Amino acid sequence: MLRLEVDTSDVLHSRFAISPLFELNCLIRALSGTSGQVLPVAWTTRLRPVFRYLCREKELDLVLSLHQRSYQPDFLSPAPSGLFQSWEDDVAALRRTPLDVARREIAKCGPVLPGDDLVDRIAAALCAAWDALLAADWPRLQAICERDVVYRSGELARVGWAAALHGLDTRLRWRAGGVEILRHGDDRTVVSDGQGLLLVPSVFLGPRVATQLDGPWPRTLIYPARGVAALWDPPKATDPGALHDLIGSTRALLLQALTRPASTTQLARAQGLSVGAVGDHLAVLRRAGLLRRARAGRAVLYSRTPLGDALAAGLPGDAAPAAGGEGPDCVLDP
Repeated sequence: MLRLEVDTSDVLHSRFAISPLFELNCLIRALSGTSGQVLPVAWTTRLRPVFRYLCREKELDLVLSLHQRSYQPDFLSPAPSGLFQSWEDDVAALRRTPLDVARREIAKCGPVLPGDDLVDRIAAALCAAWDALLAADWPRLQAICERDVVYRSGELARVGWAAALHGLDTRLRWRAGGVEILRHGDDRTVVSDGQGLLLVPSVFLGPRVATQLDGPWPRTLIYPARGVAALWDPPKATDPGALHDLIGSTRALLLQALTRPASTTQLARAQGLSVGAVGDHLAVLRRAGLLRRARAGRAVLYSRTPLGDALAAGLPGDAAPAAGGEGPDCVLDP
């Protein structure tokens, strides 16, 4: 069992973050078979030929040689600073890695690789992989992670740390002032440093929570984001039906997407639409009584009304909204 001691200062300083580079490394490990994570057939079929080309022509095999089953160098995934971490932020942090630090970490994977430009070569290979494997899909993935954070924040306010942590992984529990992960391979207690816990949702990690406890990362719990199933298995194309004819295909699409509360930006990213267009459509749906909006901190979230649920029930692939999705920290706007 792994135990993370938590004090009052940790609770105050715990926060969420998203890491594009961590997600890319997880995807690379999945495509190579290193992680044991199985991608859906459609994603594997689409990405594996590109992955092989990158390994052959863009030195991605150099990065892959550093991905051991139980270890990878810390500098390959710098610790994210928050929810608005960008790919450019991640790559810049990687490029700032001193050569001696990179070589020391690489030595744990095998022979030290030659060349004073080693860090730049690794960064270039990862940039090529990002552009070819993940950049086009990242807005949807980012929206999934952001919506997960909104949900988890609501759970923390609604049911507290104990229940919210259990929702990340059934092996997690809050006990006697600490977070315990049962059946964990690392049997030890990690004392509090007063800096809180970093909670990072991930699309490609799963189904269990992972930890980052050593090196430059703060004490971190990385967990599978909610809503990934919709990414792997999108609704099949069907006859749009009368509702699409009545309110328009884009508004019907947005109504269907709101199985859980989401912001205008999150919906735009997930559906590949402009923020302005989504905002206009949401305003029409709200005036028609199909949506309501609520404030959660600085975000404005939209969710379906009972009338909106009833209409969306006729759309293919629609699911019932999750109970308690908004949470008590949302203040309804008139």
